[in-house]
Amino acid sequence: MKKFLVLCVLILPGIHAYAQSRAEIVQEGTQLYKSEMAAWVGTDLFLAKYGERKENTGGYISYLSGNKAICVFFSKDATPRVIGTFTFDSTYNTQTAIVDGQERALTRHEQDLVTIRQTAIQTYSSDTLFHSYKNMSPNFIPVSDKQGKRVYVLTAPQQQGIVVFGNDYLLTFDNNNILKQKRLLHKNLIPIKYDQQDGKLVLATMHTHLPETGDLITPTDVCTLLLYAPHIPWGQHFVIGARHVSIWDCKDKDLIIMTREAWDKTMAYEKQKAGIPK
Repeated sequence: MKKFLVLCVLILPGIHAYAQSRAEIVQEGTQLYKSEMAAWVGTDLFLAKYGERKENTGGYISYLSGNKAICVFFSKDATPRVIGTFTFDSTYNTQTAIVDGQERALTRHEQDLVTIRQTAIQTYSSDTLFHSYKNMSPNFIPVSDKQGKRVYVLTAPQQQGIVVFGNDYLLTFDNNNILKQKRLLHKNLIPIKYDQQDGKLVLATMHTHLPETGDLITPTDVCTLLLYAPHIPWGQHFVIGARHVSIWDCKDKDLIIMTREAWDKTMAYEKQKAGIPK
């Protein structure tokens, strides 16, 4: 079915490229993934190398610099200072990571990221827009680039065997790091269980977007799929919108977008071929 779906995406009428939207979604989702991976691995390294500094740790930020991903831990001081820097290449291999325990001042870029991240955390704690769930924790991913300053909030499970989509947010800031807008991306929390021990390939999984989320897969969806790709035996993940369907290839890390009309025709053909009554 996977090969058939890809073929249908290429040949069925009513399919649009959405090249710009597709590229923007993949780029933003990949940027979030790289930053969050640096945070995941950087946290493990920080605790292993400088665990004694934990009590004086005010938090961490991660960001991209060229083809490197950097995770920085900062102090609790009134004027925070860097107390650990970890630089990763695309492999995120701890053996090749550059570890720097020298204390230093935050750069201007790092100061901006710390400021908007801390504002996002405070807003999350006090604003009724945000929802918390048992055995779940929020992850705050600050970004500052040509597109502006923003913080994504993802909900992460605290137990293994679950991938979580939804209950994610986007906070945008002005050039002075003042919060401009906060928005709920997915209204619902969407947990999908997987059996890592089984090892059997699951042809496809899916979740549905409500109209307020939008038709297309979100950058946070892409980030989540990239983060869990080494652990989940999924072939494809479908995001079903009212007018479009996004197909994420978990192995090739590629996104295809097709119209809902084309998707429905594909599903009807598959059912007919399998002898399933309409």
